[in-house]
Amino acid sequence: MIKHIPNILTIIRFIFIPSIVLALIYDNYLLALILFTLSSFTDVLDGKIARKYNAISDFGKLMDPLADKLTQLSILLTLAIKNVIPWWIVVILVLKETVMIAGASFLYGKSLVVSSKWYGKLTTVLIYIAVVSSCIIKIYGFYRFDIYIYALAVLFAIFSLIMYFIYFYGNGYLPNKEELKKQSKTVPEKNVRNKK
Repeated sequence: MIKHIPNILTIIRFIFIPSIVLALIYDNYLLALILFTLSSFTDVLDGKIARKYNAISDFGKLMDPLADKLTQLSILLTLAIKNVIPWWIVVILVLKETVMIAGASFLYGKSLVVSSKWYGKLTTVLIYIAVVSSCIIKIYGFYRFDIYIYALAVLFAIFSLIMYFIYFYGNGYLPNKEELKKQSKTVPEKNVRNKK
């Protein structure tokens, strides 16, 4: 039973997403802050339980970061629509995550499970701090210091994208120039055989 708890907590994070978005839409930033904090707590908890009881699964490795991405992007998109944060933050992070998802799909075909690295986790933490800061600022009317945290999160998001590319290219998961040349040569040869 314990081995299933991390996956259950991951599913609960998916359920939290619409509730957080609705709270933001109706300007209930306190409720959104509480729900987002609870969601983040389940993220930390499922990781600790999975490691302690050796309950790490392929489902968790794939769905845990997906829950993080959907939570972050849903909240950031809502905050941008409500003009709480500038659109460039959302655009850059969405483009980065689109590339990551496309890359993960490509690697999934190679039976490779992609687990998150420290730079990806740091980006997640920075986005969490930035979102919490935005909610606190909306509640208490503080100075807009959150924009600096978002900028830092964007920089680390770009850095993590570059590092993932270097990691997978260096380990041979991405095709190099020689492999691409071989693939381009085999295509014409097959077409010639088919014509004969």
